[in-house]
Amino acid sequence: MPNFSIPLSGLSACDTALATISNNLANLNTTAYKDATASFQDLFYQLMGTNGAGDMMQVGGGATVNAISSNFKSGSVQDTGVSTDVSITGNGFYVVQDGSNLYYTRAGNFTQDKDGYLVTADGYKVMGYPAVGGVVNTTGGLQAIQLPMGMTNPPVQTTTMSINANLSSATATGGTYDTSITVYDSLGTSHVLSIDFTENSTGNWGYTVTVPSSEVTGGTGTNTTVATGTLSFDSSGQLTSTTPISLSIPNLADGAANMSISWALANSSGTGLVTQVAGASGTSATSQNGYTSGSLNSFTINADGTIDGTFTNGSQVVGQMALANFANLQGLSKEGNNTYAATINSGAAVVGAPGTSSLGTLVGGALELSNVDMSTEFSNLIVAERGYQANAKSVTTFDQIAQDTINLIR
Repeated sequence: MPNFSIPLSGLSACDTALATISNNLANLNTTAYKDATASFQDLFYQLMGTNGAGDMMQVGGGATVNAISSNFKSGSVQDTGVSTDVSITGNGFYVVQDGSNLYYTRAGNFTQDKDGYLVTADGYKVMGYPAVGGVVNTTGGLQAIQLPMGMTNPPVQTTTMSINANLSSATATGGTYDTSITVYDSLGTSHVLSIDFTENSTGNWGYTVTVPSSEVTGGTGTNTTVATGTLSFDSSGQLTSTTPISLSIPNLADGAANMSISWALANSSGTGLVTQVAGASGTSATSQNGYTSGSLNSFTINADGTIDGTFTNGSQVVGQMALANFANLQGLSKEGNNTYAATINSGAAVVGAPGTSSLGTLVGGALELSNVDMSTEFSNLIVAERGYQANAKSVTTFDQIAQDTINLIR
């Protein structure tokens, strides 16, 4: 008698293949979705005997699905221009957290919640490394990335400054040229330093640096002197000494720390920044390394996962995204919502910064598309359909044989 379980097992296997293909097509436009393929294997065999040569005669018991594997090849990258969107090029998954549970995803269509946390579409927090003072610490544990608009970038006290200026060689002895530069104390308060140059003799200029007395506790008069000295120039109008000048501003009225500023007289190549040549006295540029506090306006995500925050007072790294990889990607558990969970078969997550070890890099302002190929899926759909039809035909044939057998005894 025919064994109905054989074609029924084929129908079940083909049904699973059709469901897998249908799911691929349903997720054709799902961000970073990975195409899946159902693989079949034959079942046990029944030994019917041996032939004249002693070879075994075996009849199979049908088919079953032995694996549904995912194709983790990267999908195409589509620019979106949205700062919270990010795509992975190469290996790796974003690490996201739901409560105390960690999950992993390739879908980088993130947004920000009301507290400024970077989150997935389902509200899972994106994890990474924190930054303090623009320096990322990748040795500590992962933390949820928080980038609230308006977050404060602390002030930085001025410690170095420079002035590109010319003191006219045509100035008579006793002639005066004044310039100024704005510096910042430890609280972010700005102070205007006034520099008064006076020619003592040919090639010799005195300078006096002052700050408004109202900004110094105990200051008297209009301005308080913080440094004096002389600058000497050779016959080519170049400084004879470019040793930095030390400025000290103690007892600031706003309660900030005492300021110590190094006034650089030469650039990195050793060329003097103050000259005495023909032409009018003037200042072409000033530079200093301090700034007041600022608030976050926007941010960008770089290839290495670092997040550059643009503040009203400049830019600074405010964190770094992390990626995870696994020894056996096929061992990951699909949790829905574009997420995966680690299992014993996948192995523990190996977490690191993008671009390190075997981890891929990131593309900010872009999303990874599904890697489903529609034409391939349609071809697979036809093959699976034909398999289903063939097994269904076997069932109807076996049924007819069973009916004919019953009719023999009537």
